[in-house]
Amino acid sequence: MTPHPATIALRLAALIFLVASCYPLWILAADAPAAPPAVTVSQPIQRELVERDEFTGQFAAKEYVEIRARVSGYLTEIHFEDGQIVKEGDLLFVIDPRPYEATLAAARAQLAQANAQVDLATQQLSRSAELRKKDFEPASNYDQRVSDLKVAAAATESAKAAIRSAELNVGFTRITAPLTGRISNHQVSVGNLVSGSDSATTPALTTIVSLDPIYFYFDMSEGDYLTYQRATAAGKLDEARDSSPVYVRLTDETEWPRRGLLNFIDNQVDRGAGTIRARATFPNSDFFVTPGQFGRIRIPASERYNAILIPDGAVVTDQSRKVVMTVKDDGTVEPKVVRPGPMTDDGLRIIRSGLAPTDRVIINGLVRARPGGKVTPQPGKIETSAQP
Repeated sequence: MTPHPATIALRLAALIFLVASCYPLWILAADAPAAPPAVTVSQPIQRELVERDEFTGQFAAKEYVEIRARVSGYLTEIHFEDGQIVKEGDLLFVIDPRPYEATLAAARAQLAQANAQVDLATQQLSRSAELRKKDFEPASNYDQRVSDLKVAAAATESAKAAIRSAELNVGFTRITAPLTGRISNHQVSVGNLVSGSDSATTPALTTIVSLDPIYFYFDMSEGDYLTYQRATAAGKLDEARDSSPVYVRLTDETEWPRRGLLNFIDNQVDRGAGTIRARATFPNSDFFVTPGQFGRIRIPASERYNAILIPDGAVVTDQSRKVVMTVKDDGTVEPKVVRPGPMTDDGLRIIRSGLAPTDRVIINGLVRARPGGKVTPQPGKIETSAQP
């Protein structure tokens, strides 16, 4: 059945009223501005510390010796195991001493013969002197007796020198360790003929490296060296050097268990690489570190001061600049150009300049922050990683 025209008109009027009453709400909802995005902010952490620089380097033996024979002969004995720790004075090799013992015996016989000649010349000179006093012997005979005694005395000294040389050669047949350290493998086996001399071209029988203490060599850039030198000249590293010695760790370590001292910086910068070599020394009483291993060293780079620390993720790169996003009191994002320093052990970044302790730094939500834009700051806390 078709509705009455009055009913249709009433329904249409009610619909128009409903639409008209809701229209302002749609307009208001569409025109209302969106709330500023939320970000987490925190003031930087302040802590008293000493900055440290890190460099990669390599361990080296303080003493390295190539063991060579000083006399020739057949090798008869080896008194060590390859790779063992030897002490200074330990017997390492024995070369057949019999030829040199025979030479020593001959030299001693020559000394006895020379001493006999001295005794004879002395007696003859004494007799000649008595005869000369009575003018029973010509002066030429007396002069000859004096000369004979001098020749015999010189022969005695020559024989003594030959004995000392022969004794040295006998001693050189027993090769001992000149220092305490780890010995390498032997290059010559028992029964081989060893060529000996005082020349460095003689083949080495083995090598020994000292282990305690041990050196650590590393290269620093010219810029790092200048910074270190200026800080030292200004007296800014005296306290740091006394209270914070250098530390080193191996490639598989996260802690810094080995403490040492920086004891050498080279006298010139490498002209090709633009670096200068430095050296630190570390105790190695357990012989755990081996020369040639690589490691990482940490040295003081500043005096003790009150540093500003923030998470490393809060630092962004703007072309060649480092920027930290901060939030002003009215919620406006304000970027600040900073000069970052090294990382601390607990994973925070040192900010050397450009940031105040009272600044509110965005530590979470950086992707929602735009320079000059508005944000809704929410208080947070800077978390540190576990101490390495």
